[in-house]
Amino acid sequence: MRTSTLFSNLFIFLLIITQASCQQKTGNQTSFSTPNSSNKRSIKDAEADVKLDRIKLPEGFQIEVWAADIPNARSLSMSENGVVFVGNRQEKNVYAVLDEDGDGKADSKFILAEGLRMPNGVAYKDGDLYVAEVSKILKFPNILDNLTNPKYEVIFDGYPTERHHGWKFIAFGPDGMLYVPVGAPCNICESEDEIFASITRIDVNSPNPQPEVYAHGVRNSVGFDWHPETGNLWFTDNGRDMMGDDIPDCELNVATTAGQHFGYPYWHAGDVKDPEFGSKGKAKDAYQAPKAKLGAHTAPLGIRFYEGEMFPDSYQNQAIIAKHGSWNRSKKSGYDVVLAKINSSGEVTEVEPFASGWLDDATQEVWGRPVDVQELPDGSILISDDVANCIYRVSYTGK
Repeated sequence: MRTSTLFSNLFIFLLIITQASCQQKTGNQTSFSTPNSSNKRSIKDAEADVKLDRIKLPEGFQIEVWAADIPNARSLSMSENGVVFVGNRQEKNVYAVLDEDGDGKADSKFILAEGLRMPNGVAYKDGDLYVAEVSKILKFPNILDNLTNPKYEVIFDGYPTERHHGWKFIAFGPDGMLYVPVGAPCNICESEDEIFASITRIDVNSPNPQPEVYAHGVRNSVGFDWHPETGNLWFTDNGRDMMGDDIPDCELNVATTAGQHFGYPYWHAGDVKDPEFGSKGKAKDAYQAPKAKLGAHTAPLGIRFYEGEMFPDSYQNQAIIAKHGSWNRSKKSGYDVVLAKINSSGEVTEVEPFASGWLDDATQEVWGRPVDVQELPDGSILISDDVANCIYRVSYTGK
Protein backbone atom coordinates (compact mmCIF):
# COMPACT_ATOMS: atom_id res chain seq x y z
CA MET A 1 0.00 0.00 0.00
CA ARG A 2 2.81 2.37 0.90
CA THR A 3 4.71 1.44 -2.30
CA SER A 4 1.61 2.07 -4.39
CA THR A 5 1.09 5.44 -2.75
CA LEU A 6 4.76 6.30 -3.23
CA PHE A 7 4.66 5.49 -6.95
CA SER A 8 1.36 7.36 -7.29
CA ASN A 9 2.80 10.47 -5.68
CA LEU A 10 5.93 10.17 -7.79
CA PHE A 11 3.84 9.93 -10.97
CA ILE A 12 1.85 13.03 -10.01
CA PHE A 13 5.06 14.91 -9.23
CA LEU A 14 6.62 13.97 -12.59
CA LEU A 15 3.40 14.92 -14.39
CA ILE A 16 3.43 18.35 -12.77
CA ILE A 17 7.08 18.88 -13.67
CA THR A 18 6.47 17.78 -17.27
CA GLN A 19 3.49 20.11 -17.65
CA ALA A 20 5.44 23.01 -16.18
CA SER A 21 8.31 22.31 -18.57
CA CYS A 22 5.97 22.24 -21.58
CA GLN A 23 4.35 25.47 -20.50
CA GLN A 24 7.73 27.11 -20.20
CA LYS A 25 8.80 25.99 -23.66
CA THR A 26 5.58 26.94 -25.42
CA GLY A 27 4.64 29.94 -23.31
CA ASN A 28 6.76 32.32 -25.40
CA GLN A 29 4.47 31.90 -28.40
CA THR A 30 0.74 32.03 -27.72
CA SER A 31 -1.78 30.67 -30.21
CA PHE A 32 -5.07 32.48 -30.71
CA SER A 33 -8.36 31.49 -32.22
CA THR A 34 -10.43 34.53 -33.07
CA PRO A 35 -13.63 34.49 -35.11
CA ASN A 36 -14.02 36.32 -38.38
CA SER A 37 -15.74 39.67 -38.18
CA SER A 38 -16.29 42.80 -40.22
CA ASN A 39 -13.33 44.53 -38.56
CA LYS A 40 -10.88 41.65 -38.93
CA ARG A 41 -8.35 41.51 -41.77
CA SER A 42 -5.94 38.78 -42.71
CA ILE A 43 -2.38 40.04 -43.10
CA LYS A 44 -0.79 36.62 -43.35
CA ASP A 45 0.19 37.17 -46.98
CA ALA A 46 0.74 40.92 -46.77
CA GLU A 47 4.12 42.20 -47.89
CA ALA A 48 6.03 45.32 -46.92
CA ASP A 49 8.14 47.43 -49.26
CA VAL A 50 11.33 47.16 -47.24
CA LYS A 51 15.06 46.68 -47.80
CA LEU A 52 16.02 44.49 -44.87
CA ASP A 53 19.31 43.56 -46.50
CA ARG A 54 20.45 47.12 -45.75
CA ILE A 55 19.79 46.90 -42.02
CA LYS A 56 22.94 46.56 -39.95
CA LEU A 57 22.66 44.84 -36.56
CA PRO A 58 25.16 43.60 -33.98
CA GLU A 59 26.53 40.12 -34.62
CA GLY A 60 24.06 37.37 -33.82
CA PHE A 61 20.93 39.48 -34.38
CA GLN A 62 18.45 39.25 -37.24
CA ILE A 63 15.49 41.32 -38.43
CA GLU A 64 12.30 40.33 -40.26
CA VAL A 65 8.89 41.81 -40.95
CA TRP A 66 6.57 40.72 -38.15
CA ALA A 67 3.46 42.47 -39.49
CA ALA A 68 2.84 44.20 -42.84
CA ASP A 69 -0.10 46.33 -43.96
CA ILE A 70 -0.22 48.33 -40.73
CA PRO A 71 -0.67 51.87 -42.10
CA ASN A 72 1.34 54.53 -40.27
CA ALA A 73 2.30 52.10 -37.47
CA ARG A 74 3.31 54.20 -34.47
CA SER A 75 3.08 53.54 -30.71
CA LEU A 76 2.93 49.96 -29.45
CA SER A 77 1.49 48.28 -26.37
CA MET A 78 0.86 44.63 -25.57
CA SER A 79 -1.49 42.46 -23.52
CA GLU A 80 -0.29 39.66 -21.23
CA ASN A 81 -0.97 37.06 -23.91
CA GLY A 82 0.83 38.87 -26.71
CA VAL A 83 -1.86 40.85 -28.54
CA VAL A 84 -0.11 43.96 -29.87
CA PHE A 85 -2.01 47.24 -30.02
CA VAL A 86 -0.92 49.87 -32.52
CA GLY A 87 -1.75 53.57 -32.67
CA ASN A 88 -1.13 55.97 -35.51
CA ARG A 89 -0.84 59.63 -36.18
CA GLN A 90 -2.04 60.10 -39.76
CA GLU A 91 -4.46 57.28 -40.61
CA LYS A 92 -6.87 57.90 -37.69
CA ASN A 93 -7.15 54.19 -36.77
CA VAL A 94 -6.21 51.91 -33.88
CA TYR A 95 -5.31 48.26 -34.46
CA ALA A 96 -4.93 45.00 -32.58
CA VAL A 97 -2.39 42.73 -34.29
CA LEU A 98 -2.18 39.01 -33.57
CA ASP A 99 0.15 36.13 -34.30
CA GLU A 100 -2.66 33.58 -34.31
CA ASP A 101 -0.68 30.44 -35.15
CA GLY A 102 2.30 31.24 -32.93
CA ASP A 103 4.86 31.06 -35.74
CA GLY A 104 6.53 34.35 -34.88
CA LYS A 105 4.74 36.48 -37.50
CA ALA A 106 1.41 38.28 -37.33
CA ASP A 107 -1.53 36.80 -39.19
CA SER A 108 -4.46 39.09 -38.41
CA LYS A 109 -5.32 42.65 -37.53
CA PHE A 110 -8.49 44.05 -36.00
CA ILE A 111 -9.52 47.64 -36.68
CA LEU A 112 -10.57 48.78 -33.22
CA ALA A 113 -11.49 52.35 -34.12
CA GLU A 114 -11.58 54.60 -37.16
CA GLY A 115 -11.79 58.33 -37.71
CA LEU A 116 -10.04 59.34 -34.48
CA ARG A 117 -7.95 62.48 -34.11
CA MET A 118 -4.28 61.49 -34.16
CA PRO A 119 -4.68 58.38 -31.95
CA ASN A 120 -0.94 57.95 -31.52
CA GLY A 121 -0.84 56.67 -27.94
CA VAL A 122 -1.97 53.21 -26.80
CA ALA A 123 -1.62 51.65 -23.34
CA TYR A 124 -2.98 48.33 -22.04
CA LYS A 125 -3.72 47.67 -18.37
CA ASP A 126 -5.87 45.17 -16.43
CA GLY A 127 -7.74 44.00 -19.52
CA ASP A 128 -8.56 47.49 -20.82
CA LEU A 129 -7.03 49.42 -23.69
CA TYR A 130 -6.48 53.17 -23.39
CA VAL A 131 -5.99 55.40 -26.43
CA ALA A 132 -4.87 59.03 -26.52
CA GLU A 133 -6.27 61.42 -29.06
CA VAL A 134 -5.09 65.05 -29.11
CA SER A 135 -7.42 66.18 -26.33
CA LYS A 136 -9.05 62.95 -25.13
CA ILE A 137 -8.28 59.71 -23.35
CA LEU A 138 -10.42 56.80 -24.52
CA LYS A 139 -10.99 53.49 -22.77
CA PHE A 140 -11.88 50.21 -24.50
CA PRO A 141 -13.13 47.99 -21.63
CA ASN A 142 -12.29 44.29 -21.60
CA ILE A 143 -10.73 44.60 -25.03
CA LEU A 144 -9.53 41.02 -25.49
CA ASP A 145 -13.11 39.73 -25.28
CA ASN A 146 -14.34 42.45 -27.61
CA LEU A 147 -11.91 42.47 -30.51
CA THR A 148 -14.72 41.71 -32.94
CA ASN A 149 -17.04 44.34 -31.48
CA PRO A 150 -14.85 47.02 -29.89
CA LYS A 151 -16.47 49.94 -28.10
CA TYR A 152 -14.94 52.80 -26.19
CA GLU A 153 -15.85 55.47 -23.69
CA VAL A 154 -14.25 58.88 -23.17
CA ILE A 155 -12.78 59.03 -19.67
CA PHE A 156 -11.17 62.46 -20.04
CA ASP A 157 -11.70 65.26 -22.54
CA GLY A 158 -9.75 68.17 -21.13
CA TYR A 159 -6.32 68.14 -22.75
CA PRO A 160 -5.46 71.04 -25.11
CA THR A 161 -6.84 70.80 -28.63
CA GLU A 162 -3.77 72.19 -30.42
CA ARG A 163 -2.48 69.82 -33.08
CA HIS A 164 1.11 71.13 -33.05
CA HIS A 165 2.92 68.46 -31.01
CA GLY A 166 -0.57 67.33 -30.00
CA TRP A 167 -0.09 63.62 -30.72
CA LYS A 168 0.72 61.64 -27.60
CA PHE A 169 2.59 58.60 -26.36
CA ILE A 170 1.01 57.17 -23.20
CA ALA A 171 2.00 54.50 -20.69
CA PHE A 172 1.13 53.38 -17.17
CA GLY A 173 3.74 53.98 -14.50
CA PRO A 174 4.63 51.84 -11.48
CA ASP A 175 2.23 54.00 -9.46
CA GLY A 176 -0.72 52.87 -11.60
CA MET A 177 -1.17 56.34 -13.07
CA LEU A 178 -1.44 56.98 -16.80
CA TYR A 179 1.36 59.29 -17.97
CA VAL A 180 0.40 61.64 -20.79
CA PRO A 181 2.76 64.20 -22.37
CA VAL A 182 1.53 67.55 -23.66
CA GLY A 183 3.92 68.99 -26.23
CA ALA A 184 4.66 72.67 -26.77
CA PRO A 185 2.08 74.12 -29.20
CA CYS A 186 4.88 75.62 -31.32
CA ASN A 187 8.51 75.27 -32.28
CA ILE A 188 9.58 77.63 -29.51
CA CYS A 189 7.32 79.66 -27.24
CA GLU A 190 6.63 80.47 -23.62
CA SER A 191 3.15 79.26 -22.65
CA GLU A 192 1.10 80.73 -19.82
CA ASP A 193 -0.63 77.41 -19.22
CA GLU A 194 1.81 75.09 -17.39
CA ILE A 195 0.26 72.01 -18.96
CA PHE A 196 2.08 72.73 -22.23
CA ALA A 197 5.63 71.36 -22.63
CA SER A 198 5.11 68.83 -19.87
CA ILE A 199 4.50 65.23 -18.95
CA THR A 200 1.31 64.82 -16.95
CA ARG A 201 -0.26 61.90 -15.15
CA ILE A 202 -3.89 61.08 -14.40
CA ASP A 203 -5.77 58.53 -12.32
CA VAL A 204 -7.92 56.66 -14.83
CA ASN A 205 -9.95 55.10 -12.02
CA SER A 206 -11.09 58.44 -10.70
CA PRO A 207 -14.67 59.45 -11.58
CA ASN A 208 -13.30 62.90 -12.36
CA PRO A 209 -9.63 62.55 -13.38
CA GLN A 210 -7.54 65.71 -13.40
CA PRO A 211 -4.04 65.88 -14.93
CA GLU A 212 -1.12 66.58 -12.62
CA VAL A 213 2.02 68.00 -14.21
CA TYR A 214 4.77 65.55 -13.34
CA ALA A 215 7.64 67.04 -15.40
CA HIS A 216 7.98 70.62 -16.66
CA GLY A 217 10.05 72.07 -19.49
CA VAL A 218 9.67 69.07 -21.83
CA ARG A 219 9.27 70.33 -25.40
CA ASN A 220 7.92 67.20 -27.05
CA SER A 221 8.31 63.72 -25.59
CA VAL A 222 6.91 60.86 -27.68
CA GLY A 223 8.37 58.01 -25.67
CA PHE A 224 9.20 57.04 -22.10
CA ASP A 225 9.74 54.04 -19.86
CA TRP A 226 10.60 53.31 -16.22
CA HIS A 227 13.92 51.82 -15.22
CA PRO A 228 13.28 48.23 -14.04
CA GLU A 229 15.41 48.64 -10.91
CA THR A 230 15.14 52.29 -9.83
CA GLY A 231 11.62 52.98 -11.10
CA ASN A 232 12.76 56.35 -12.43
CA LEU A 233 11.05 57.76 -15.52
CA TRP A 234 13.33 57.99 -18.56
CA PHE A 235 12.05 59.90 -21.56
CA THR A 236 13.14 61.18 -24.95
CA ASP A 237 12.63 64.83 -25.90
CA ASN A 238 12.80 66.40 -29.35
CA GLY A 239 14.89 69.58 -29.54
CA ARG A 240 13.74 72.84 -31.13
CA ASP A 241 14.21 73.69 -34.82
CA MET A 242 15.61 76.70 -36.70
CA MET A 243 18.92 77.03 -34.85
CA GLY A 244 20.99 75.30 -37.52
CA ASP A 245 21.86 71.74 -38.48
CA ASP A 246 23.73 70.83 -35.31
CA ILE A 247 22.08 72.80 -32.50
CA PRO A 248 20.48 71.84 -30.22
CA ASP A 249 20.72 68.12 -29.52
CA CYS A 250 17.65 66.03 -28.85
CA GLU A 251 17.69 64.61 -25.35
CA LEU A 252 17.47 61.51 -23.18
CA ASN A 253 16.28 62.58 -19.72
CA VAL A 254 15.42 61.03 -16.38
CA ALA A 255 12.86 62.31 -13.88
CA THR A 256 13.58 61.12 -10.35
CA THR A 257 10.68 62.91 -8.67
CA ALA A 258 7.62 64.97 -9.52
CA GLY A 259 8.00 68.66 -10.30
CA GLN A 260 11.41 68.77 -11.95
CA HIS A 261 12.00 71.22 -14.81
CA PHE A 262 14.00 70.23 -17.90
CA GLY A 263 14.75 73.65 -19.32
CA TYR A 264 12.43 74.36 -22.25
CA PRO A 265 12.03 77.03 -23.58
CA TYR A 266 14.97 78.71 -21.81
CA TRP A 267 17.71 76.09 -22.16
CA HIS A 268 18.16 73.20 -24.60
CA ALA A 269 20.28 70.06 -24.22
CA GLY A 270 21.38 71.33 -20.83
CA ASP A 271 23.75 74.05 -21.99
CA VAL A 272 22.31 75.85 -25.03
CA LYS A 273 20.57 79.10 -24.08
CA ASP A 274 17.60 79.88 -26.28
CA PRO A 275 18.18 83.05 -28.35
CA GLU A 276 14.56 84.16 -27.89
CA PHE A 277 13.70 83.19 -24.32
CA GLY A 278 16.98 82.44 -22.58
CA SER A 279 17.09 85.78 -20.81
CA LYS A 280 13.76 85.05 -19.13
CA GLY A 281 14.81 81.80 -17.53
CA LYS A 282 17.05 80.94 -14.62
CA ALA A 283 20.66 79.85 -14.73
CA LYS A 284 21.17 76.52 -16.50
CA ASP A 285 21.97 74.72 -13.24
CA ALA A 286 18.40 75.39 -12.08
CA TYR A 287 17.15 72.87 -14.64
CA GLN A 288 17.69 69.14 -15.12
CA ALA A 289 20.39 68.42 -17.71
CA PRO A 290 19.92 65.47 -20.08
CA LYS A 291 21.56 62.16 -19.30
CA ALA A 292 22.58 61.87 -22.95
CA LYS A 293 22.58 64.04 -26.06
CA LEU A 294 21.13 62.17 -29.02
CA GLY A 295 22.06 64.42 -31.92
CA ALA A 296 20.34 67.46 -33.40
CA HIS A 297 17.04 66.85 -35.21
CA THR A 298 17.30 63.05 -34.88
CA ALA A 299 13.79 62.91 -33.34
CA PRO A 300 14.18 60.15 -30.73
CA LEU A 301 10.75 58.68 -30.01
CA GLY A 302 10.13 55.25 -28.50
CA ILE A 303 12.30 53.98 -25.64
CA ARG A 304 12.09 50.63 -23.81
CA PHE A 305 14.27 49.01 -21.20
CA TYR A 306 15.17 45.48 -22.20
CA GLU A 307 14.13 42.89 -19.60
CA GLY A 308 13.97 39.70 -21.67
CA GLU A 309 16.14 36.60 -21.69
CA MET A 310 16.82 36.23 -25.44
CA PHE A 311 19.45 38.96 -25.88
CA PRO A 312 22.91 38.74 -24.30
CA ASP A 313 23.20 39.69 -20.63
CA SER A 314 24.83 43.00 -21.55
CA TYR A 315 21.44 44.24 -22.83
CA GLN A 316 19.66 43.66 -19.53
CA ASN A 317 18.06 46.86 -18.17
CA GLN A 318 19.55 48.93 -21.01
CA ALA A 319 17.50 51.40 -23.06
CA ILE A 320 16.67 50.74 -26.71
CA ILE A 321 15.66 53.98 -28.46
CA ALA A 322 14.05 54.52 -31.88
CA LYS A 323 15.16 57.68 -33.68
CA HIS A 324 12.54 58.74 -36.23
CA GLY A 325 14.92 60.99 -38.16
CA SER A 326 15.22 64.63 -39.19
CA TRP A 327 12.74 66.48 -41.37
CA ASN A 328 14.49 69.80 -42.07
CA ARG A 329 18.22 69.19 -41.65
CA SER A 330 20.30 69.91 -44.76
CA LYS A 331 21.83 66.43 -44.39
CA LYS A 332 19.49 63.88 -42.87
CA SER A 333 20.26 62.35 -39.47
CA GLY A 334 18.66 59.71 -37.28
CA TYR A 335 16.50 57.02 -38.90
CA ASP A 336 18.02 54.33 -36.70
CA VAL A 337 17.75 52.52 -33.38
CA VAL A 338 20.38 52.97 -30.68
CA LEU A 339 21.30 51.36 -27.36
CA ALA A 340 21.88 53.65 -24.38
CA LYS A 341 24.07 51.91 -21.83
CA ILE A 342 23.25 52.92 -18.27
CA ASN A 343 25.43 52.00 -15.30
CA SER A 344 24.41 51.18 -11.72
CA SER A 345 24.71 54.86 -10.79
CA GLY A 346 22.09 55.82 -13.36
CA GLU A 347 24.55 57.46 -15.74
CA VAL A 348 24.64 56.87 -19.49
CA THR A 349 28.11 55.59 -20.31
CA GLU A 350 27.63 55.17 -24.05
CA VAL A 351 25.06 55.45 -26.82
CA GLU A 352 25.90 52.98 -29.56
CA PRO A 353 24.22 51.88 -32.83
CA PHE A 354 21.86 48.94 -32.64
CA ALA A 355 19.97 48.94 -35.94
CA SER A 356 20.67 51.21 -38.90
CA GLY A 357 20.13 51.26 -42.66
CA TRP A 358 16.78 52.97 -43.14
CA LEU A 359 18.79 55.97 -44.36
CA ASP A 360 21.39 55.75 -47.12
CA ASP A 361 23.80 58.43 -45.99
CA ALA A 362 25.48 58.74 -49.38
CA THR A 363 22.32 59.16 -51.48
CA GLN A 364 20.13 60.57 -48.65
CA GLU A 365 17.44 58.04 -49.63
CA VAL A 366 15.06 57.09 -46.80
CA TRP A 367 12.79 54.06 -47.02
CA GLY A 368 11.68 53.68 -43.40
CA ARG A 369 11.43 55.53 -40.07
CA PRO A 370 11.55 53.69 -36.71
CA VAL A 371 8.97 54.89 -34.17
CA ASP A 372 8.50 52.64 -31.15
CA VAL A 373 9.94 49.56 -29.47
CA GLN A 374 8.04 46.75 -27.72
CA GLU A 375 9.42 43.58 -26.15
CA LEU A 376 7.63 40.32 -26.95
CA PRO A 377 7.15 37.48 -24.44
CA ASP A 378 9.97 35.45 -26.02
CA GLY A 379 12.49 38.26 -25.49
CA SER A 380 12.62 39.48 -29.08
CA ILE A 381 11.62 43.08 -29.79
CA LEU A 382 9.23 44.77 -32.19
CA ILE A 383 10.02 48.05 -33.94
CA SER A 384 7.24 50.00 -35.64
CA ASP A 385 7.76 51.93 -38.88
CA ASP A 386 5.23 54.57 -39.94
CA VAL A 387 6.70 55.02 -43.43
CA ALA A 388 7.11 51.36 -44.43
CA ASN A 389 3.73 50.70 -42.73
CA CYS A 390 4.95 47.64 -40.93
CA ILE A 391 6.35 46.25 -37.68
CA TYR A 392 9.72 44.49 -37.56
CA ARG A 393 10.84 41.75 -35.20
CA VAL A 394 14.47 41.68 -34.06
CA SER A 395 15.68 38.43 -32.50
CA TYR A 396 18.99 37.03 -31.32
CA THR A 397 20.27 33.68 -32.53
CA GLY A 398 23.88 33.96 -31.43
CA LYS A 399 25.03 32.72 -34.80
